[in-house]
Amino acid sequence: MLTDTLITLAGPDGPGGHGYGPGFFPIFPLIFFLILLTVLVLGVIRCRRGERLAPRREAEAQLASRFAAGDIDEEEFRTRRAVLRDKG
Repeated sequence: MLTDTLITLAGPDGPGGHGYGPGFFPIFPLIFFLILLTVLVLGVIRCRRGERLAPRREAEAQLASRFAAGDIDEEEFRTRRAVLRDKG
C-alpha cells in the first residue's frame, strides 16, 4: 500500500516527472546535423563557384593593369570589361 502511494506521488518517470517521455530531445541532434549539412553544402557550392569565376577575375585584373599602365583608354577598358562580364 505504501509502495503504491509512493509510485503514484512520484509518477511513472520518477519524482517531478510529468510523463511526457523524451520530448524534443531527439529533435535537437537532428537540427544540429541539418545545420551542419547545410553549411557544408553551401561551402562546397561557394568554392565551386569561386573556381568557375577565377578565369574571369584574372582577365579583369589583366585588363585593369593594362588600363593603369596606359596601354588602353577608358572607353576601351569599359567596353572590354563589359564583354568579360557578359560572358561570365
